[in-house]
Amino acid sequence: MSITRKRLTPDESRASALEAARALLIENGPQAVTLKAVAARMGRTHANLLHHFGSAAELQGALAGSIAEQVCETIAGVVLKARQGEADPRTIVEMTFDAFDQQGAGGLCTWMIMSGNQDALNPILDAIHKLMDQLSIGEEDGLMHEETLTLVLLAMGDALLGAPMARALGLPRGAARDIAHQILMASPGMQKRMAAHEAG
Repeated sequence: MSITRKRLTPDESRASALEAARALLIENGPQAVTLKAVAARMGRTHANLLHHFGSAAELQGALAGSIAEQVCETIAGVVLKARQGEADPRTIVEMTFDAFDQQGAGGLCTWMIMSGNQDALNPILDAIHKLMDQLSIGEEDGLMHEETLTLVLLAMGDALLGAPMARALGLPRGAARDIAHQILMASPGMQKRMAAHEAG
């Protein structure tokens, strides 16, 4: 008895490929995200994936964009809740650090840059830009942009070197997250938003 596979729509096939690629990224790192490996994980052919993505670089770019969109969407919700006093800004720090470390975005970004595939970072930068447009309404001073730059760079660095650096310096593994939270809470933008919330 032969088993017939369900024919997927192009959108379903892309979504399934991105899900498989994300699992490979988390389990084995960015070097594991190849068309062949993703196809095998899905039970599809290499040619099928090539049809949908064109190259491993395009697959990695789509994966980076998918991760960025999901993370930015979640962070936007938490930021809005934090502004209303319904969420702790620490949650924003944790989510950003988790995205770059546990969800593999830091390794993937680095892999793409080191492989000469810097264009694949565009979906990540676009997602962050869209998030900033959404969250900076009413904030003409650009302070949120500075906070975002600081937080993303700290999270990226921590994803790549945080564990060995903390060990070498005799610090707890979460030290960079604590420092990022302190910087965020002391930033002029956060101070301004907290004062406005208390006054309102």
